[in-house]
Formats: sequence, C-alpha cells, structure tokens
Amino acid sequence: MNLRVSRRRFLQSSITAGTALTILPASTVRGYAANEKLNLALVGVGGRGTWFVSTMPSMESVVALCDVDQQKIEGAFKQWTKDAKRYANSAHAWERKRAAEYKRLVEHKPKTYHDFRKMLDDLDGALDAVVVATPDHTHAVISAGVIRAGKHVFCEKPLTRTVHESRALCELARQHKVATQMGNQGMASGEFRRTVELIWAGAFGSIKEVHVWNSGGGPGPRQPPQEEQPVPEGFHWDLWLGPAAMRPYHRDWIRRHLWREFGTCQLGNWASHTAALAFKSLKLDTLWQGPAAQRIRVQAEVSDICRTNFPKWEIIRYDLPARGDMPPVRLNWYSGSGAVKEIFPEVQRVMGPPAAPGDRDKRHFSTFAGSLLVGEKGYVYGTGHSATTVLLPEEKFAHVEDPPRVLPRRGGPEREWLEACRGGTPGLSNFDYSGPQTEFLMLGNVATQFQGPLEYDPRIMRITNNAEADALLKCEYRKGWSL
Repeated sequence: MNLRVSRRRFLQSSITAGTALTILPASTVRGYAANEKLNLALVGVGGRGTWFVSTMPSMESVVALCDVDQQKIEGAFKQWTKDAKRYANSAHAWERKRAAEYKRLVEHKPKTYHDFRKMLDDLDGALDAVVVATPDHTHAVISAGVIRAGKHVFCEKPLTRTVHESRALCELARQHKVATQMGNQGMASGEFRRTVELIWAGAFGSIKEVHVWNSGGGPGPRQPPQEEQPVPEGFHWDLWLGPAAMRPYHRDWIRRHLWREFGTCQLGNWASHTAALAFKSLKLDTLWQGPAAQRIRVQAEVSDICRTNFPKWEIIRYDLPARGDMPPVRLNWYSGSGAVKEIFPEVQRVMGPPAAPGDRDKRHFSTFAGSLLVGEKGYVYGTGHSATTVLLPEEKFAHVEDPPRVLPRRGGPEREWLEACRGGTPGLSNFDYSGPQTEFLMLGNVATQFQGPLEYDPRIMRITNNAEADALLKCEYRKGWSL
C-alpha cells in the first residue's frame, strides 16, 4: 500500500512545532574558518567519558582533560597510547589518521585538571568548547560554568538531576548565545528523523497513547552508608561531591543511581533515549512555549516510596494536553520487572513474541527497553535508543512515501553540535529541546515520592497542587557552589 502524506499539512505541522531550523545570527556565534579546528576540553574522562576520549581527537583539537580522579586522567593517556599503536598500520586511512592524532596527544600532552573551575580560568582565551561527561549531579554546575565563560557545551544525558537545573541551563544558554547539545545519539539517526516527519505528516493518524519501558529498576529502600572509608589515592572526594552536601567518603556513594542526591535512575539513564521519539514527534516540548497555562498531570505507582533511593519498580502516567492540531496524549513509563510485565502483553499483541537472547532483529521487540506509539492508523515501535523504528503493520507501511525533509541529516550528535559551534543550525537535542525533555522526565522522579496526582505548569515551573512536591523541583547547593 502506497501511503501519501500532505506536503502542506506536513510543513504547517513542522513549523507549528518550532522545528523550522534557522541559522543563528553571525553576531551570536563565534566565527571559525572551515578548516580551523576548535579547541576542546573534556570534563569527565572515565565511564561514558571514554567515548569522547576516543572520538573527539579525530574531530577537533583536544587541549585539556579534567577529571576528579587522577587514575581516570592517566587512563585516557593509556587509551591513546594503546590505540595509537593499534591503528598505526591499519588498512583504513581514517584509522591511521586517528592513530597519528593519538600519538600527538601522548607526545604533547593536553593540560590536565581536577577542578573544572580552574580549567576555565586558566584556558579562558584558549578554549572554544567543552564536553561534560561527569556523574548526573554535576552536569548542571559544570555546564553552567562553561556557558557563563562564553564556551559552547555538549553535556551527556541526562541534562540535569532536577527540574530547576534544566530550566536554569536553558535560560543561561539563550542569554550567552552559545551552541549546546545533550548527548542523545538516537535522535541523530536518519531513521529517527524520518519517523518523526512521518508522524508529523499524519501517517499514523492521531496518537493518544504511548508506552515506554525499561526492565531495569531502582534498589528500593536502603540505608545510606554509615561508616567512613579511606579516600582512594588521587581521588578528589570534595570535587566529586560538587554541589552535594559534604559527608565522609564511602565507595557506595559513587554508585550514583542508588541515591536521589546523585543520580536519576532509569528515567535519566534510559528514558532520555527511549522517550525521545514520543517527546519530539508529539511536540511535547511546545507545552513549554505556549502563551496559556497548560497543566501536565503526572501520577506514579511504585513498589515503595523511597525519599533517599529509587523504587524497585515504577509506573508513571503522564497526561498531557493538546498541542496545536495534536490531541491530548497519555505517556506511560514502566521501569523494573514488576512494572514492565503490565505492558508486554499489549506489545506482544501488536508485534508478536519478544526478541530471544542475542536476537538483534528490530522487528522483535526488546524486553529491556523500547517504546510503542499507538496511532489511529498504525503503530510505531522505537528501540531503546530510539535510533531505529518499526512501522506497523509492516505490510501497510512497507512502501510509505517519504514526507518532505525538514529535519537535517548531519551524522552523529557530536558533529551536529560542532557545526552549530561554527555558526550552523542548532543541534536537534540543543538545550531548548533537551531542557524541557529533562524537566518532563525529572518530574517523574518527583512523582514517585508521592501518592496521588501532581499538576505541573511548565510555563512557570510549578507543581500547583502540592507544595511539598513543588519544593523538590529544586535542590539546595552547599556553600561555594551555584549555577
């Protein structure tokens, strides 16, 4: 069946959604020659940060590394040394070029720091942009410092730990007119963007229900560490804590997704990816732009109400009002084994049996993470990162006509951001988008601490029916730390 979409409806829909991309005025961005490399700093070079240690040197000039753990900094140099040897004689020219860059970085080491504030002071005139890949609770303070210094910033997901921090970063980025991006690689794929365009074009009719799941859950109630352990050599505990309250060191604190003070659990860790397809395609970010107050209603069902930790399982139902020509929609989030079992029968009814272990066929749904958008004319299944999709029924959408392209195809999120740093169009996950998305998700982490529904007004950033919950939209920083 050859499905056609209305060009006029599609273009009108995309413009209404605020997706007509415009180039920033020349006065608002730093100017660079096309072949001139940007000077980058990497903050957080362990864990997820190792990805940027590996990839960014082939794109731009890495002039500084910053991490609170000296061992992580030393690990970055070891990684470059190893990869310089590994790719030196590769059959691929691009790998040999990358090896040469790794070798240069080992022989002419970038400056290293433990405190990002000292780094920004020292390199003010020699730094163009910063990549932030630290634990969740320091994303906001580091990104805010980078923006205030007038530098472009790429921050890994989740953008922030609290609703207020996301709002503050959005406002700072607009004020200082810097290029921003949240690390959300699935949104950069061509398949993601084509699917969004098809939804805008009405190929699936009205979508009034969404299911997003992740089988991982929280730890449930547990007591904070009571004893003190020796701080590992080279590890700067005070700097790791950042804006959080001082306390004796214990290695369990480093397991950040156990604790609300430091992590965001699966809503930040995975829903930042898996819910992105629905959030973008259903124009949920426009609720933050509307002239009239439009309330988001959110209610959670949990295994346990945990104020210090995260529940073992949670079901969060977000009820969202109409956006332009799109009807009200309910987005359901399921996390943990006790929750995902509620949605799998419906997903299996639409898609058939789930994927077996080792099965990478996207047509077989993952019991680990995924999303299902339920439309009047069909369904959209999104994989865990939202990078790939399945349009259902497959026989109906196998030959669907592509709508006109509105969203650019520019490679990965890093390259898209680097183009924006040079004055190009903003990345799709820039803070004007990822800020509202993170607010939306972190609102769920507030809802899991209360019984009953919460009413949230996104324009004024307030929970209007529960003062105690409203107070949790913001956190207190210890002395010496601020946004």
